[in-house]
Amino acid sequence: MKKLIDFKKRSHRLCSLNMGLKSLMISTLLMLGMTSMLSAQENQVAKESQEVTYSKPSWYFGVAVGNNFNYYRGSTQMLNADFTSSKAFHNGFGTGLYLAPVIEYQKEDARFGFMFQAGYDSRKGDFNQIINPCNCPADLSTKLNYITLEPSLRFTPFKSVFYLYGGPRLAYINNKSFTYKQGINPNFPNQVAPADIKGNFSAVENTILSMQIGAGFDIPLSSNHHKTQFVLSPFVAFHPYFGQNPRKIETWNLTTLRAGIVLKFGRGHKNETPVEKIEPIIYPKVAFSVNAPENFSEVKRVIETFPLRNYIYFDNYETSIPARYVLLQKNQVKDFKEDQVELFTPVDFSGRSKREMTVYYNVLNVLGIRMQASQKTKITLVGSSVAGEQDAKLMANTVKDYLVTTFKIDAARIAVEGRADAKIPSENLDRIHELGILGEGSRRVVIESNSPELLMEFRSDPNAPLKPIKITIEPEAPVESYVTFRADKSEKAFKSWKLELTDEDGFIQNFGPYTQEEVKIPGEAILGTKPQGNYNVAMIGTTKSDSIVREETLVHMVLWQKSKIRESLKFSVIYEYDDAQAVKIYEKYLSEVVAPKIKSGDKVIIHGHTDVIGEETYNLKLSIDRANDVKNILEISLLKAGTKNVEFELNGYGEDVDLAPFGNKFPEERAYNRTVTIEIIPKN
Repeated sequence: MKKLIDFKKRSHRLCSLNMGLKSLMISTLLMLGMTSMLSAQENQVAKESQEVTYSKPSWYFGVAVGNNFNYYRGSTQMLNADFTSSKAFHNGFGTGLYLAPVIEYQKEDARFGFMFQAGYDSRKGDFNQIINPCNCPADLSTKLNYITLEPSLRFTPFKSVFYLYGGPRLAYINNKSFTYKQGINPNFPNQVAPADIKGNFSAVENTILSMQIGAGFDIPLSSNHHKTQFVLSPFVAFHPYFGQNPRKIETWNLTTLRAGIVLKFGRGHKNETPVEKIEPIIYPKVAFSVNAPENFSEVKRVIETFPLRNYIYFDNYETSIPARYVLLQKNQVKDFKEDQVELFTPVDFSGRSKREMTVYYNVLNVLGIRMQASQKTKITLVGSSVAGEQDAKLMANTVKDYLVTTFKIDAARIAVEGRADAKIPSENLDRIHELGILGEGSRRVVIESNSPELLMEFRSDPNAPLKPIKITIEPEAPVESYVTFRADKSEKAFKSWKLELTDEDGFIQNFGPYTQEEVKIPGEAILGTKPQGNYNVAMIGTTKSDSIVREETLVHMVLWQKSKIRESLKFSVIYEYDDAQAVKIYEKYLSEVVAPKIKSGDKVIIHGHTDVIGEETYNLKLSIDRANDVKNILEISLLKAGTKNVEFELNGYGEDVDLAPFGNKFPEERAYNRTVTIEIIPKN
């Protein structure tokens, strides 16, 4: 019997929901029909003046129709002074019609506006069936409805068709009737069910003050060639139970979800500038200039001896190794090799001198495999931090844990120290305004060692860099060999343009879209491995008004190829902050490693650089002094060796960020910018 009653309740609820949806669909069709009739009249007028446009209306008038999906909660039992149910009714559900005139105001391109709706608001529904003590089912339904006033603030967050709204709801009771039905005990089918009890709820609130929030979007039904413009707006609104207690007694309350549409219209203002007076877009004459790749008689391969700084810099307030350093998993150690260090790149790392900084950011991995190869080597990790020795020691232990855990280095081979300041200060207290940047360079762990297997040649001091790594920089196709495409005036006339290249076999390649006037594409990206080819090149532009412009031309392309390669050697000398004399500790390295690589007739290019800390004029002089120190040591060494006719080119660039070899975002980049580079270009 209980299953039968539950089935009836579900059927009744589905019926109520279907009726609500049907009424919403019928109302929508009626409103669309009215729109079509009104729009037809406007179209007749618009045909006579298609060139006239109107602004978006600020005021709209219309009608809203929708369904209220009413959810009953709480309880009600004493329906009025004449009747009290033997048991209380609790939850319930129903759908009811919502119909109201609408007024809206919102200026074109404004985010905020105003809405006002006032009309019929049905909150009717059925309570869930109860079973009385007589084992008789009982049902309670109500035709509760109100006259509602709903002013709202309208908000268009993206200045688009989507909008949000919200505000108070003031409702006046219009109908408070109920119908109580009691069935018979199913065990006595011959009984006669009592008559339905109909009446009005007592102690009903005559006025309800609650709230609503909602969202909708506007669908224009008329173009801007119509003065009267129609808009269809589907919407959904939520009316929470706050303040929605229909009666002064008991605990019955309502929560309502409303869905519907608004048909509204408004009148725009005639735009002052007619369409015919708008200057037409002048499509650009697209001229393709093709710079056919050339085979240069000679290109340069650079073999760089890159110094490996023995510092690991830590972020402020952090004791973990920064993510920009490459940290291997245990299973990757067997695949790591110094001459293939570029295969292990930092996470999310890009920028100037990416190749060199990738080498540096593998410093811990290079140290790990070197200590594996030389079992007698020992190191001391010296942490420094203005936060104190304990904080500094935590940083040093983090590095130690990585080497011990990942590379299985015996912990007894690694000593750890913590200091409140860097052993070699990175601060100059005369420049107080830059202490923040300087402090970043002092928060670090220094790798100290007396093991020559780990250190740079001819260096044994505590701050000696690790043994450098050789990097071979292969020549790439020069920019002069790229194919150049130019679309004159495209920045003014086009939203964007793209390229369509078709070869002799009909194979099509697409490049773009672009917004700039000139684009350079490597010949290899077009030709692949083919030495040359003929192409039909189409430039396809999209104008501001979404029109398509297509220009075509035929071009012959030749692939750039490496010809004669000349190798040059590159070395670097690294300085501490504000130090021009550090070259003295490199003197033996310059004399006995670098100078012997220079032959008679070679050209030596020496460039001095600094970081961005300090005064610009001071840094310029400092970089020149550093470069001259290096040059003087090399000249003395060459004179002793009898090497003649060496051409020197010397420049000091100071802190010039366009010419600096590295960026200045991180302390390690600034440390590498405090450098003098020496490039040796052979005579032949």
